[in-house]
Amino acid sequence: IAKEEIFGPVMSIFKFKTDEEAITRANATKYGLAASVVSENGARAISTAHQLRAGTVWINTHNSFDAAVPFGGYKESGHGRELGFEAMENYLETKTVMMPLTGPKV
Repeated sequence: IAKEEIFGPVMSIFKFKTDEEAITRANATKYGLAASVVSENGARAISTAHQLRAGTVWINTHNSFDAAVPFGGYKESGHGRELGFEAMENYLETKTVMMPLTGPKV
C-alpha cells in the first residue's frame, strides 16, 4: 500500500517514532498526488505538509476541493494542474514582442 498509488477510500496508518521518519516514509514513493496529515498540533501539521512531496496535502480533512485551488501531483502522479488559475496554463501560448521606445535599434 505504501508504495503504490491507490485510488479509492483507503487510508494507510503506520506507527512512527519521529516526524522525520514519517516524512521520509511518505516521500519514499515514485508517486505524489495527495497526502493527508492528521494532528492536534497545527504548527506540526503545517511543517509536515511543507515537507511532503505531494501536489495536495490535506490537514485534518481529506478529499476536499475548491475550484479556485489548483489540483495535481508531483513525481509520476501527472503533469500540470487542474482547477485554479494554474489550469489555464494548459490553454495559453506565451508570446514575447519587443520594440524599442526610442526608435529603431541598428
